[in-house]
Amino acid sequence: MLSKGVPMPTTMPMISLPGGETVAALGQGTWHMGDSAGKRAQEIAALRAGLDLGMSLIDTAEMYAGGVAEEIVGEAFAGRRDEIFIVSKVLPENATRRGTIAACERSLKRLKTDRIDLYLLHWRGGPPLTDTLAAFAALIEDGKIRHWGVSNFDTDDLEELWELDGDGCATNQVLYNLSRRSIEYDLVPACRKRRIPIMAYSPIEQGRLLRHAALKEIASRHNATPAQIALAWLLRQDGTIVIPKSADIARVRENRDATRVQLGDSDLAALDRAFPPPKAPRPLEML
Repeated sequence: MLSKGVPMPTTMPMISLPGGETVAALGQGTWHMGDSAGKRAQEIAALRAGLDLGMSLIDTAEMYAGGVAEEIVGEAFAGRRDEIFIVSKVLPENATRRGTIAACERSLKRLKTDRIDLYLLHWRGGPPLTDTLAAFAALIEDGKIRHWGVSNFDTDDLEELWELDGDGCATNQVLYNLSRRSIEYDLVPACRKRRIPIMAYSPIEQGRLLRHAALKEIASRHNATPAQIALAWLLRQDGTIVIPKSADIARVRENRDATRVQLGDSDLAALDRAFPPPKAPRPLEML
């Protein structure tokens, strides 16, 4: 592993949001945090360690462990609110105008903060987008959120969104990793055309990618781990924010050190052979 015997990098690559604000390209996810009460202290310690290493973008959601993940984030960063960029999400069944505002209020209480930096619609649901966008606008006006965006939106959903509000969306958070490349066919180009970052969740496919022979081979050439190769492949792409989740401090350090991996042309070609890019459009994948 790169961090073994090698100083941790001092700078974090940054990604610009459409409005010009920059955020850490490598953040921390919290999906499945809070599922086990016995792991709470470990999860808090891992999140704090990640912030100490510059992984200041923290992704969570009201759905995660029924809100407990947001409580963990609030506890982990008590007294350090200004150091972090919080991303949270409203469930689609709550995404009416009134429901979105009420859900945000609940998330703010669990997070123990007065504002969410980036608030996302978790996936497309029944409420009209116009109602959700109206709620986002009201929340921004009240200072309760700073930016809004979406998650799990396919290209047709984005086109509808852009017709309603062409400039407001700050990101689209989607499933994206070496084994889930279908978004490269049309969704990624559409977002890049509008300079909207992709936020990649499950970047190592919840650990399943780590057993792949191609990743192991490339990792051995770079004195790295398969996870670092998978993360580096995403981090090298323009406009991509990566949010791995880990409750293990050693793994958090390993993730952070992925920013030091420089993949060469032969590495990228080998990864394309092992994980071919899409040749036709496919429906958006979700976990």
